[in-house]
Amino acid sequence: MSDREDDNIIYVSGSEETRRENDRRTVERRKTSVTLILIILVGLVVVGVAVFVHLRMRTYKGVKVLSSAETSFDSNADYLRFGDNLLKYTPDGVSYINSNGDVVWTAGEDFRVPIAAVRGNYAVVADKGGNLVAVFGLEGQISSLKMPYNICDIDVATQGAFAVILESDETNYIYMYDKTGNPIYEMQTSIDKSGYPMDISLSEDGQKLFSSYFKLDGVNIRNNLTAYNFGEVGQNENADRMVGGFSLDEEMVPKVQFVTNDTIAAFSDKCIRIYSMKEIPSEKATIEYDSEVTSIFYCEDYLGYVIPSPDAGTNTDYVLRAFDFSGKLSFEYAFSMDYDKIYADKDEVIITGGNQCLIIENGGRTKFTYSFDNSIKSMTPAAKRNEYVVNFESKTETIRLKTEE
Repeated sequence: MSDREDDNIIYVSGSEETRRENDRRTVERRKTSVTLILIILVGLVVVGVAVFVHLRMRTYKGVKVLSSAETSFDSNADYLRFGDNLLKYTPDGVSYINSNGDVVWTAGEDFRVPIAAVRGNYAVVADKGGNLVAVFGLEGQISSLKMPYNICDIDVATQGAFAVILESDETNYIYMYDKTGNPIYEMQTSIDKSGYPMDISLSEDGQKLFSSYFKLDGVNIRNNLTAYNFGEVGQNENADRMVGGFSLDEEMVPKVQFVTNDTIAAFSDKCIRIYSMKEIPSEKATIEYDSEVTSIFYCEDYLGYVIPSPDAGTNTDYVLRAFDFSGKLSFEYAFSMDYDKIYADKDEVIITGGNQCLIIENGGRTKFTYSFDNSIKSMTPAAKRNEYVVNFESKTETIRLKTEE
């Protein structure tokens, strides 16, 4: 029978009815498949969230030593996380220690009073009050320079470019170099105008710099914070690339830090001031201290401070407070422990003192508390989750946290 249309009545052949039925069944099968896929995906998400929550809610009680190596004890050594391992720097030189505790390389430079800065896979070490600066990568020393004036402070960007503050009798200088020692930029200010340099910080991309200068104006204390931009905006602003500044009366700011490429934290003796600086700086938030601060900490997600416990009669000695970059309290943690070092990253805060360590998760939950047999010189996360590089007086161990003793 053929298809025909008459008086608005449509006659459909048997083959056409079969085709429409097949189409309907195909659509239903596709709907069923999509529904099944969605159910599977939801189930996977639920399982993933459950596993994540389970792992985050674990409290670890013991350690497994994955590797151990003897390392020489230097009472005047300091350590910084360098890549996924450690940079050790002393007056006699600089060493790179891997996660197995092995010394990969040593550079024997003479730093009478060594200061260091690390950003990613680059480090710069200088002789404070002296003239020597050296740049290091994970493979070893890249360059070494003699500065024309005494060194006050240094910082390094992710690509290895570094900035250094120099001080002469009447003039301060800020020099920038690439990692091989080629000059990028030079600025100078008079001590009478700006004061004495206290700290500088480079942005991650090396395009911006923030500085802190202390000035005694008669009997009054003043701290000047100054921002520089080495990109197109700074070039168009003025000849010295200065794009903004803040003057603080009766306040000292010994530490400034780009916590992200566009966010600066200025740690003063009264508060933490947070500035936004995509190109030009602007005030973002102020976090007032309610007691004398014993430590500060910061990472790319939050910052904060530690104060003596304000609650007399409790069993806690200190209170740690962490804030987001809008100045809002993220978490608070009370603890009792004689500590000397504090380290923060986006996942956790590590506190060490003597042979004790305490790890607090971002959010304020206790992840790990432990007493080792030896005094801890430094403790930093290793490349893998729940693994840490712990440097003791005579050895370096890579450990993994365990849920049982």
